[in-house]
Amino acid sequence: MRCLTLARALRERGHDCLFISREHPGNLLKLISEDGFAVHALPVGNELDSELAHAQWLGASQAEDALSCKGLLVSWSPDWLVVDHYALDYRWEVSVRPVGCRVLVIDDLADRQHSCELLLDQNLGRSHLDYQDLLPQDCTVLAGPHYALLRAEFAAVRADSLARREEGLLSRVLIALGGVDQHNYTSKILKALQGCKLADGIRFTVVLGATAPHFQSVRELAKQCPWPVEVLSGINNMAQYMAAADLAIGAGGATSWERCCLGVPTLLLVLAENQLPASKQLARSRAALMIEADGDLCAKLQRAFMLMSNSEALREHSSAARRITDGIGVERVLDAMSSISGSQLYSVGFCNEN
Repeated sequence: MRCLTLARALRERGHDCLFISREHPGNLLKLISEDGFAVHALPVGNELDSELAHAQWLGASQAEDALSCKGLLVSWSPDWLVVDHYALDYRWEVSVRPVGCRVLVIDDLADRQHSCELLLDQNLGRSHLDYQDLLPQDCTVLAGPHYALLRAEFAAVRADSLARREEGLLSRVLIALGGVDQHNYTSKILKALQGCKLADGIRFTVVLGATAPHFQSVRELAKQCPWPVEVLSGINNMAQYMAAADLAIGAGGATSWERCCLGVPTLLLVLAENQLPASKQLARSRAALMIEADGDLCAKLQRAFMLMSNSEALREHSSAARRITDGIGVERVLDAMSSISGSQLYSVGFCNEN
């Protein structure tokens, strides 16, 4: 989704974009195509590497993947190649890069070497020092949520969202734990909340992605809850739902910066190990209250809701969140790309195969 956000912004500036993605279950190839971008689908391969921590996510070895991508990239000859995948490193980047092509790597982990002109890590607490031994000396590093790739809709509703939080009221709660929610944490949250004593008049909105496998079971569970629960799937106006929420229950990852942009206090569940460092930073900054998903989840949620029912605490968390990012990081990234390549129009290839 962050690559799609960048591609939309590039298109608005007159640039052409091509996506290369792999046909993993739950892929977003149709979404990319319906948004008007050319997309080339790769089948899941037969080989796997074992050297990188997330090698199994690729659905092929780096060598096999590079062989599939190189011909496409040489033929299309992009001016920029955007790489967003934890299972790709400098070997892939060197192998597929067409002559004269610049590389932007989007990373979150700082755990492998890259060959690129520009690196983006939008996580809180990151700095160029985290990559000092992993990049070429002349590589530019954009670090922190100041550069977060958020869709324009979030910046557009930011002012209204921040203004309504001055009241410090808690009545509308958004539950959004990622588009797929493969392990059905949404149901675990709803079941745990049923054992909590919550304020009268509270109501919930649950948002899942269009490909979420547990949508029907979540909807059935919502009918059993003692308070109103609206369950939505595949919405295209997430910013409006976030702006309308007094509190969010969400996962780590890119949606953290969306919530921060709108000043939404968050009960933050860490659902993947790679989300932990940024989630800890958010908790330290008081932009979110981190909750472990295991153990007595009901008791943890009860304590969290008691805290967030206090208007002063709700406003404090909102104020801390809004200071993290202002929602226009994509423009800063585009400016950095333009600074490196000059002002001429260019074509951009995206390799994002999750």
